[in-house]
Amino acid sequence: MSEPFSVRVTVRGYETDVQGHLNQSVYINYAEHARWSLLQAAGVTQAGLLAKGVGPVALETTIRYLRELVAGDEVDVTCVFEWGGGKTFRIRQTIRKTDGTVSAELTAVGGLLDLKERRMVADPADRFKELAADPGLFGL
Repeated sequence: MSEPFSVRVTVRGYETDVQGHLNQSVYINYAEHARWSLLQAAGVTQAGLLAKGVGPVALETTIRYLRELVAGDEVDVTCVFEWGGGKTFRIRQTIRKTDGTVSAELTAVGGLLDLKERRMVADPADRFKELAADPGLFGL
């Protein structure tokens, strides 16, 4: 198995709370940044999605906080898509400090929305295959 897609992020001071820890909501921002970075690396742009009349939607996100992050920490945020047989897919993500310490694990359930019909696309994996220049980044 190849390494999961990953982006590096440096924790900025304004992202921390009064205790100096990374604010809980920012973990979701980091995860979202990694997902959009993967889409871009695969050749899928926001404009391209809109042109095809679809858009990704988040249906559920679960975060497991394991170790604190503070300003100046560098982290790698991974992103792995897992495909099932229905209208949804899972995205598993890990936020890991450069020393290997896992700070958080995120699991999200997503789908691909038909923007005209306002309904989920029946087979999002097939649609991502069509949209992507490199569907291998999605595990397809």
